[in-house]
Amino acid sequence: MGKKQKDAGKHAAVRTPEQRRRVRRRLTIRGVLSLFIALTFIRAAFMHRYENMFVCVLSLALFCVPMLIERSLDINIPPLMEGIIYCFIFAAEILGEINSFYTLIPGWDTMLHTINGFLVAAVGFSLVDLFNRSERFSVKLSPLFLAIVAFCFSMTVGVLWEFFEFGMDQFFGTDMQKDFLVTTINSVTLNPDGLNNVEHLPIESLVVNGQDWMEFPGGYIDIGLIDTMKDLLVNFVGAVVFSIIGFFYVKTRGKGKLAASLIPVVLDNANAGKNSSSQKNTNSGEQNEDGLRPNGQTDEKE
Repeated sequence: MGKKQKDAGKHAAVRTPEQRRRVRRRLTIRGVLSLFIALTFIRAAFMHRYENMFVCVLSLALFCVPMLIERSLDINIPPLMEGIIYCFIFAAEILGEINSFYTLIPGWDTMLHTINGFLVAAVGFSLVDLFNRSERFSVKLSPLFLAIVAFCFSMTVGVLWEFFEFGMDQFFGTDMQKDFLVTTINSVTLNPDGLNNVEHLPIESLVVNGQDWMEFPGGYIDIGLIDTMKDLLVNFVGAVVFSIIGFFYVKTRGKGKLAASLIPVVLDNANAGKNSSSQKNTNSGEQNEDGLRPNGQTDEKE
């Protein structure tokens, strides 16, 4: 009987007009971006760019992750959140890696790392919030603690990603930690007296392998430190922004429209089925035998 109610709850939820509109929006965004990825894959195949073909396949696989998470955890990811995830994957893998937006468009990497901090904070907040609202756990966390957990989760993922970039650059010769040009060196190592006083020295000439680097690329190349710290800083900004949004969402549960469009919710199908059945009984009971009162109402007033 419980299974029937659960199935009924699922079907009832799917048949609502709002649910249908949300499904159509998801399929539209995912379908359009998947079409662009397929075209990119075909172009890469003609150009024999097998690494780009792999990136396309990886992107399509990542597009399936939100749907798998929904089914495995029995949750509903809001359309806005899911759309941002799809656009983020497309912007990072297809536009950034294959079409070289990381190098052609200044700030592209910074923008994506900011969004990443925001999204990961949303994921961390959602996971803890789902446990917090579950009846199986007796401990309930405060809104401030939820916000702190979301922030720490986002920053931890950001640090692990920088570890990954560093490892790829060191062991596989990639350049995931993008370089920055340095025209001034501030260091105590250059102090002639060996004191702990900073020496500020502008780089006026730099010759590497017989090539004047002041003409091209324009200075000393930092090999990743500035990029790493910049990425962590903008990740921090994104994490803080969502943590604040999540805090007020829990503080005023159900009133934050922006947060509600970004935070997944549990699909309580069994209760949905019961509520649907109860609502149906109530509606049918609004006109009982005497046609005036719902069932269960007493004649005390009369």
